[in-house]
Amino acid sequence: MESLTTACRTFVSVGSNMGDKLDNCLGGIAALAKVSHTFLEAVSRFYRTSPVDYTDQDWFVNAVAEIRTSLSPDALLGHLQDIQTRMGRKNHGIRFGPRVLDLDILLMGDLTIRSLHLEIPHPRMHKRTFVLKPICDIDPSVVHPVLGCSMADLLKAFENTPEGAEQKIAVLRDAPAITEGR
Repeated sequence: MESLTTACRTFVSVGSNMGDKLDNCLGGIAALAKVSHTFLEAVSRFYRTSPVDYTDQDWFVNAVAEIRTSLSPDALLGHLQDIQTRMGRKNHGIRFGPRVLDLDILLMGDLTIRSLHLEIPHPRMHKRTFVLKPICDIDPSVVHPVLGCSMADLLKAFENTPEGAEQKIAVLRDAPAITEGR
């Protein structure tokens, strides 16, 4: 399946903790905006965030982009992987380790997919302040299709857990103006 019948509201996380992190994220978003059948709708603020899971690495810059796409989930994933490779990402063998650019599909409308190479909604998004806060910048009322809660409610609940309190996050830069894709 190469495309969906209608454009689907999709959220993609963007992160980097190697090299010029902000520039890497901006480059990834610019490349995403050029993907065929995909329109960039919004970008969150950019955040400086502490690493999660594998903590022996540099801090990240993270954001979320909202797109509308008629691509299938697999086709979009292929484009995201291609962008990461072109930006210099290499397989380093450390799960959750350092990366030049990380692009993940978080939500794709109300689709739920679980395969060997793709899970939508992203399986850990509700336990990631660096995902929830940027989505809330764009639209805090978006509902997680499996958990049935808004992003604002998921963020509030997670911030009140010990795991959530450990995740440090600070605004690095305001959201860029979107001039294309609308």
